[in-house]
Amino acid sequence: MKSTLLETNLQFENQIDFYKGKVREVYSLKDDQIVIVSTDRLSAFDVVLPKGIPYKGQILNQIAKEMLDATSDDVPNWLTSTPDPNVAIGQKCEAFKVEMVVRAYLAGHAWREYKAGKRQVCGVTLPDGLKENDRLPHPIITPTTKADQGDHDTDISKEEILKQNIVSAEDYEILENYSLKLFKRGTEIAKDRGLILVDTKYEFGKNKDGEILVIDEIHTPDSSRYFYLNTYEEYQKSGHKQKQLSKEFVREWLIENGFQGLEGQEIPDLPEEYIESVSQRYIELYEKITGKEFIKASVENIQERIKANLKNFNLV
Repeated sequence: MKSTLLETNLQFENQIDFYKGKVREVYSLKDDQIVIVSTDRLSAFDVVLPKGIPYKGQILNQIAKEMLDATSDDVPNWLTSTPDPNVAIGQKCEAFKVEMVVRAYLAGHAWREYKAGKRQVCGVTLPDGLKENDRLPHPIITPTTKADQGDHDTDISKEEILKQNIVSAEDYEILENYSLKLFKRGTEIAKDRGLILVDTKYEFGKNKDGEILVIDEIHTPDSSRYFYLNTYEEYQKSGHKQKQLSKEFVREWLIENGFQGLEGQEIPDLPEEYIESVSQRYIELYEKITGKEFIKASVENIQERIKANLKNFNLV
């Protein structure tokens, strides 16, 4: 089994805060900088699974860099540099307490809600007669609250967000506009690579100057779902299960093994061969969405590699 990065223990001279998310570890520095380390942890149903996935952190970090660079002319973002395959450095922002989920197809959580008989998701009304993975009339935004580690993200409507003053009306208009612009660009990039961007989520924050930026990752397999373009129509007509590049296949495996993150349920053991297959799926998505060969970074001692690269960047 290859070495995986499950946590870090970095120390910075000008560090003022540390936050451990489900997958990322965030170090806040005095000069309004943040250092984000993408670990190999895997979360599903808002639960961090006990085993890491080889190269997952590197893949997420490098796809996010590609996508943030590709969309920076459309929407401003937080990223300034990536000194290590697993590390990103950028502007510190005060995050909005919502995630903006954009959906162009009825899949995943939205399909499970629809299948249960609901015709509204986050205040958005869906037409009758849809099948799983059908294309929606137009992309919709289905926001969720931003959960702390161990808690579940919760569906919420735009109306409720404004009513509770979680986000101001002025700022929410910008979040909506930015989310749809990012999704449009992500859809174009995916199409060029023979993929369909099915749905994704975006997070936003304000920097010290009050500017709204997209933060964290975008268009990665942890935040997005992709189908293959060349087989989509055929599979949809025949009722064949869509092959997808996302984390949904992990969720499906967990459901088949009796786990949905509900109270009292035990996380099933992930066999080594299954972990390796998940790693290969992540590598496949990297190569499909970037059009580049994935170059595996050294995993002999990931912690020391990160420290050395940050030292060369004058940060540790």
